Amino acid sequence: MTSRFTELIVDCHDPEALAAFWCEVLDFKVIDRSEGRVEIGSWVPTVEDVRARQMPPTLQFIRVPEGKTVKNRLHLDVSPVDGSTEDEVTRLLALGATTTDVGQGSGRNWVVMADPEGNEFDVLRSLAPQRN
Repeated sequence: MTSRFTELIVDCHDPEALAAFWCEVLDFKVIDRSEGRVEIGSWVPTVEDVRARQMPPTLQFIRVPEGKTVKNRLHLDVSPVDGSTEDEVTRLLALGATTTDVGQGSGRNWVVMADPEGNEFDVLRSLAPQRN
């Protein structure tokens, strides 16, 4: 027996706005929505695809009444694929992200940021092809 990692759920106040932010960050599309819930992904899951192989999980944003109160125990890491880490941080700031300090210290090769509702995530090294 085995299971597949199919969704990551994010509790939030405004699922539509947070889903729109993450669609821009990850180049995902909205693949499903209902009252108080928006699901985004890079593909539309089918039972057959999920059973056949591990595919990238989708993100679901679910409306909850309470606010975020402490540092996330789970967070996303993102890696730029067509520019530098610094350029990606600048782009994400323009989308509404902020830089944040979760006690990471200095001298790290990643940048800790927060989405518009304060959920921390890391921008890692660039995976863009190196120019000669």
